[in-house]
Amino acid sequence: MKHIYKGLAFCAALAFAHTHIAAQETLADLVEAAQADTLQKVQVAFRSIDRNDLLGGVSVIDMKEMSEKVYTTYSLSLVDNVVGGFNGNIWGNNEYLVIVDGMVRDANNVLPHEIDQITLLKGASAVVLYGPRAAKGVISITTKRGEVGDLRINIHANSGFYTPKSYPKYLGSAEYMTLYNEARLNDGLTANYSQEDIYNHASGLNPYRYPDFDMYSSDYLRKAYNRSEAIAEISGGSEKVKYYTSTGYYRESSLLKVGNTEDNYISRFFVRGNVDMKLHKLITAQADANVTFYDSYSANVDWWGQAATLRPHLVSPFIPLSYIEDADKNSLNTVLNSNYIQDGKYFFGGTQQNPTNPVADAYAAGDNKFVSRQFQFNTRFDVNLSPLLKGLYFRAKYGIDYASTYDQGYSSAYATFSPVWSTYNGHDVISSITQYGKDEKSAVENINNSAYRYTYNVSGQFDYQNTFNEDHNVFAMVLANAWQTQRSGHYHRTTNANLGFQASYNYQHKYYADFSAAMPYSTKLPEGNRTAFSPTVTLGWNLAKEDFMGNSIFDNLMLTASVGIINQDLDITTSDNEDGYFLYQPVVQPGGWYSWGDNGGLSATEFQRGDGSAMTFVKRKEFTAGLRGSMWNRLLTFDFNFFTSKMEGGLARISSLYPIYFTQVGYPSSSIIPYVNFNEDKRTGFDFSVYANKKVGEVDLTLGVSGMWYKSTAEKRDENVEFDYLSVVGRALNGHWGLQSEGFFNDQAEIDAAPKQTFGDVKPGDIRYKDQNNDGKIDDNDRVFLGRWDSPFMSGINLTAKWRDFTLYVMGNLYIGGYGMKDNSYYWVKGDGKYSEVVRNRWTPETAATATYPRLTTTSGDNNFRTSDFWMYKNDRFNLTQVQLTYNMPKEVLRGSFVKGLSFFVNANNLLTIAKERKALELNVGSTPQTRFYQLGLKGTF
Repeated sequence: MKHIYKGLAFCAALAFAHTHIAAQETLADLVEAAQADTLQKVQVAFRSIDRNDLLGGVSVIDMKEMSEKVYTTYSLSLVDNVVGGFNGNIWGNNEYLVIVDGMVRDANNVLPHEIDQITLLKGASAVVLYGPRAAKGVISITTKRGEVGDLRINIHANSGFYTPKSYPKYLGSAEYMTLYNEARLNDGLTANYSQEDIYNHASGLNPYRYPDFDMYSSDYLRKAYNRSEAIAEISGGSEKVKYYTSTGYYRESSLLKVGNTEDNYISRFFVRGNVDMKLHKLITAQADANVTFYDSYSANVDWWGQAATLRPHLVSPFIPLSYIEDADKNSLNTVLNSNYIQDGKYFFGGTQQNPTNPVADAYAAGDNKFVSRQFQFNTRFDVNLSPLLKGLYFRAKYGIDYASTYDQGYSSAYATFSPVWSTYNGHDVISSITQYGKDEKSAVENINNSAYRYTYNVSGQFDYQNTFNEDHNVFAMVLANAWQTQRSGHYHRTTNANLGFQASYNYQHKYYADFSAAMPYSTKLPEGNRTAFSPTVTLGWNLAKEDFMGNSIFDNLMLTASVGIINQDLDITTSDNEDGYFLYQPVVQPGGWYSWGDNGGLSATEFQRGDGSAMTFVKRKEFTAGLRGSMWNRLLTFDFNFFTSKMEGGLARISSLYPIYFTQVGYPSSSIIPYVNFNEDKRTGFDFSVYANKKVGEVDLTLGVSGMWYKSTAEKRDENVEFDYLSVVGRALNGHWGLQSEGFFNDQAEIDAAPKQTFGDVKPGDIRYKDQNNDGKIDDNDRVFLGRWDSPFMSGINLTAKWRDFTLYVMGNLYIGGYGMKDNSYYWVKGDGKYSEVVRNRWTPETAATATYPRLTTTSGDNNFRTSDFWMYKNDRFNLTQVQLTYNMPKEVLRGSFVKGLSFFVNANNLLTIAKERKALELNVGSTPQTRFYQLGLKGTF
């Protein structure tokens, strides 16, 4: 470890490339200059290739170029906007794998400014070499490295403020109490609150006796909170040694300002470095290291959770000492014995039902700091074996990650006081006090929730690359790749192991053929089925190089097609066994239950599952076609991909394959049915990316539009459904299933005439549902497919406008076709829950014609509060994600100084959401509010 840290001191930074283009340059000159500085080599699986030789299913982002015009805080912030095929998943497949410098790592532990390029590997042929756990797509991140040149230092500094978009709107005490009385009357109960109590809470004359506790008040929340960051990069080197290092720190405060929450913060300090060494004319080596220290400090209070549940009339957080009667020395002394008298004037309020309150928690319940420490190291050796065979190389990589987390802090107890109020001569006074709890401040620091994660990566490969007769370009690779993760609390390690082979050929960079295959190995499967063969074939044709194209409008036009099968074990898992090991083994539990009575208390044997020795890999079978090119001297560039894939062999226990007596229903349940490969899912869609570049006068404009549309369906399931509409086959995987509503019941006559409701007692003002099967009752057999919860179509739009030394960058995202469900406590108000503003539109006999919300109830509301289209809404929206204006100081101004480059920027993030249901989309309930972010920053090169 000591030597590694010493090595970090000698690592140094690669400066951002910056191209100054004079205003009088032509568009062709602009393109030529841009091409000279943009990425030409793209990192794909275990190698880099020329950008023009990329086949389908691969997209790349030049992060060094992007960093010149946009600042982001998360490494993947730009992926769904700049390229197509990503919408929180890759081509509709969840669980994509993140690779950083060839190692399996977290995307959030590398910052955007440290990244050279991001490659999105989407197609089966692009990911197959990474093995079975990469079968659903790969995001490959390549960090910056040193380059030959003098020492260069880059400095980044920025500071900004988060401002909340919206807060939940809850009713005040008086309105809540009034409507709660109404809810009780609806349920046939007496009112809970007197009109006098309601009036007193509404008057505000004594908020301590009659509280109206608003946890979203400016008394407790700031209007904005800060995030500041400073980063330094150092780079340089010679032909023998090149180095890069980056170090930085950011700190973020909190929206809360009550008690100890004023000191809440998140901080991150890191050091990342690498060195490239030429050890011999035939041997090169690389060494990389990264250390990250992350802390998150907070007072021991669940502020946002309680803000969504604590009703406003129940407790007053602070009560003035001045209300205690002068003659009541006992009460005064009781309170003064507390360690937490605030400002010498106030004590903590409480009740028997609520002996604590969130404000008191913020002052006296202690604190907690989440601590995360992460260390990463990797090394690589490349040996040129050309003396043995021209074009032959051996490459080896090894990397380790170690991350540990724990919580540390102090937990304290405190006393609260419940006053008995009296009124003397028209004045409220406290006549006696009841204490709940006592002050107990522990001197022992708590260390708990300790966890660790250890990952190692190792790979070795032989590469062969050569060109014959200047026309025939050949590449071949044989590799062995493995990585393994061990986590606390998990007995089994997550393992990926495979052999790989690739053979590629192109003729004059015109005709392309690629065969890539892997042989995965998985101990999740029974012996005899632990290996498989995953082949892929890709063909490409650059039509722009054909003579028959002549002087066409196309600069480049690559047509590709690919087929492949990937065997994966990602889906060898169940809800009660997320690691997925030993699912093929039968499980028999002797003495699982006992009988009584006539059987004399004999025990029996319980079968939990049968023998699954036939279990094998899940298969991703895919066909893709792509078209990539540019037109009119790169005035327009485009990339289109079509994909259709099936995920075959998902695990299931198939009742239809076995006799009925293989399963014991009732208590105790028992089954000999094993897990087998049966389920099948299908995903079909396309992604696109189109960029237009145009020079208008002195302004250089680039407009980019990218996105994806896809359809995901369940193609095969073991079903025994009485009605076709209950079948999931042919319907979207990411779907809402529920009842169809038909308005409200307006009177008892309608209830009597309607199908029988089986979800609890129904009264006028409750939701009525459609009887789908006409059996005269409403139950789960009346559920239907309501719509997708994800957005099948997503598009990113970005605009770059350069004028002289100014650059404007704007980006936004469009989502169409998805549905949300208003099913959290803000909308499903029941029992003793907190009332939000939505209940104002409740059903009453007087509002029957206009009501948009069911009648109020103090019960669980089982009939109303269940998944149905009544609560569903379209989440179609356009988000204006970021706007940034950058000013680059002219070179002439800096000439002669030690400053080689200086730029300033101002940006705004998450500015605007345009949607019919904007309020629902921007609302967080029980958690920190969504925010907008405004900041200023500068970058300097020295």
